[in-house]
Amino acid sequence: MPTTFMSGRDFNQDVGRAKRAADTGPVVVTDRGNPAYVLLTHDAYCRLTGESGQSIVDMLRDSAPGADFDWEPPKLSDMGLQPAEFG
Repeated sequence: MPTTFMSGRDFNQDVGRAKRAADTGPVVVTDRGNPAYVLLTHDAYCRLTGESGQSIVDMLRDSAPGADFDWEPPKLSDMGLQPAEFG
């Protein structure tokens, strides 16, 4: 995986070239000769951070048999409570 270096000026003038280079490896964008930013593909970023790409719902879902059940929240009146009155 080759690393490509680009100056900030070159990056601003040819973002398309930076994106194509990021397909093969990280692109280091320099500012006054010093590394300042790194451009990665989203897949490479997810691999680096360990993100699975799942939503919070997918991560919390229990797919075990019998894990699906119906739940009816209690009514306020059954708990001896009354809705707030505004007015």
